[in-house]
Parts: sequence; C-alpha cells; structure tokens
Amino acid sequence: MTITHATGYAIKDAKKYLDFELTKYELEPLEDDRVTVNVECCGVCGSDHHTISGGWGPWETKFVVTGHEVIGKVVEVGKNVTEFKVGQRVGVGAQVGSCGQCKQCKNDNEQYCANPVHGYNTLWPDKAEHQGGYSTHIRAQERFVFPIPEALPSVNAASMLCGGLTVFSPLVRNGAGPGKKVGVVGLGGLGHYAVLFGTALGAEVTVFSRSDAKKEDALKMGAKRFIATTPGFADDLKFEFDLIIVTASSSRLPLDELLSTLDVGQKLVFVGMPEEGLTNVRSQTLSGNAASLASSHIGNKKEAIAMLKLAAEKNVQPWINVLQMKDAAKAIKAVEDNSVRYRSILIQDIEPVKA
Repeated sequence: MTITHATGYAIKDAKKYLDFELTKYELEPLEDDRVTVNVECCGVCGSDHHTISGGWGPWETKFVVTGHEVIGKVVEVGKNVTEFKVGQRVGVGAQVGSCGQCKQCKNDNEQYCANPVHGYNTLWPDKAEHQGGYSTHIRAQERFVFPIPEALPSVNAASMLCGGLTVFSPLVRNGAGPGKKVGVVGLGGLGHYAVLFGTALGAEVTVFSRSDAKKEDALKMGAKRFIATTPGFADDLKFEFDLIIVTASSSRLPLDELLSTLDVGQKLVFVGMPEEGLTNVRSQTLSGNAASLASSHIGNKKEAIAMLKLAAEKNVQPWINVLQMKDAAKAIKAVEDNSVRYRSILIQDIEPVKA
C-alpha cells in the first residue's frame, strides 16, 4: 500500500520560526520516477533558518517542514525506478526534482534547471507541495537520490548532501587538487566542509576569518594557514590563490582585498548567500588580475557520488552535533547564534506514520 502521509516538525508562522509543531500532512504522489525514503536523520542547514524566518522571502507552501540533508531507507519506488531497491540506505539533498528535458538537465547541470523542485518550501509542476526532512518520510525523483557508501555513518553523511556538496562542486569544477592553493572565507558549516574536502582533494587550504577565534579548529581540520582579515591582511598575498570560496553569508566582507589575492584569471566563488546582497565590489579590483566574482549552487548527481566516495576513502570526518529531531529549535537557534560547531544532525524520533 502506498504511503500517503508523513509527520514532521512544521513551522506555521515565519514570525514564530522556532515554534516547531508536530504535523501530519499529505505527501506528493508517488510518480513512476520517484522514491520514498523513511528518514533516519537530517542535517540542519543555514538555509533552514533563512527560509523559516522569512529572510529569503515569503513561503510557497502553507507551512514549512524544513530539512534537506536526509539519510534514510528506501520504502517505496515508482515503477520506472531502476537504481534503488526497498531497504537500501540512501541520501537526498537540497533538490528533489527537475524537468529532465532542458539543456541543463541533459548536460549534468540539473541543479541549474530553470524549473527545480527544492528540498522544501516548494511545489511540483502539478502544484503538489513538497516538504523536507524534519519528518518521517520524503519523496524525490530517482535522479536526486544518492547511494550511501557502507563506510560512511549516516550522521556523518547527512550534512554532506547540502553543506558538503555546495563546496565540493566549485572545488572540483575549478580544479582544486595537488599543487593548487585554495582560500576559504568563513569557518562555519560550509567553510568547515570546504577545508575538509579541499584538503581531501590534495589542495593547500588557507582559511580567512574575522578573528583568530577558530584558528585552532581550522588547523585541526587540515588547513595550512589561518589569516585574520584585519587591516592590511592582503598586502603580501597578491596573486597567491588559484581559487577562493566564500562560505560566509555576509555582505560586509573585504571583497576588494580578497579578490586581489587571486592569481590572474582565477575565481572568487560565493556559496554563502547574504540576505541583503552585495554592494561593495569595485570593477577596478577585478581588472587588476582579471579576477572573476562567481557563485555556485549545490552540485549534480555525479559530483555527489564522487564526494561521498572520496569521503569514504579519505575518512572525512565532519564536526557534528547530534540531537533528537524534537530539538530542532535548539539546532536552528545555534545556527542563528553562530554557536554550532559545525553542523547539527537531527535523529529521527517521530513514531512512523501508517499507510
């Protein structure tokens, strides 16, 4: 019998974004290319806070069950699904659907589809609502479901599916590896993954942060250098870096100085998404070394599988805090206070809903 409903921790008012309410709701239909996953655990992402607080704008759905870093077991598959079987441990990240027909989808850029279905607060083309992973079950198209290597514990793999993939994609697309120097701006949930995966890929990683408070952590994660962005920090770093990834969600970064540290023709890639946007970049800075200011959005399935394989092979160990799902408000508050070190993982504690 097809599972028709899930139960999740929902936010029903953006003004009360810490008031999670256990709510039963209808799942989207089990289409031929979709997989139903029984949620074992779910990571907590900065995107969750931006969404439920209204920082990224009004909601598309009536309420929001957030969470898009899901690990669980397959419990149903559509008739056209070939890659997954019931009982298999899988992951689902920040996207659950795309059109499958556009140029982007046909060229391994499905995360850039013009008609995506996101991990929550989103509608399918038929206007069915999709909710996220602070819940008992989620559904996703087969393309957005990832096999999890046996060597990766579920709580370690969970936040890789957004936090990890968001930095892994620009790392590999911009050639991070042996002999390359990568700068990472900010050491939060995303930044710590940029250090871990940049190091696992063989690059030399330098962390930039506002103060020395996280220096010890950065070096333990594998960074070779830690630079506090105090006045004059960039004076001796001209043409130093092959890539800089900005993981901080702030519009008050010293972007001119950071851009000046790039080698000729290289990129500064934003994966942090400040709510207020950017206003402090001068074109004159870009012209001095032909630098590019760019951005990136999660990653494709091939990159997700490669990331998980690398994490298993290199024993990548994220710095995580494990909580019960009922403590979602505590985890969101830690994101807001910037006190989480460095990702929170919520363990399923909801009684399974019956079909």
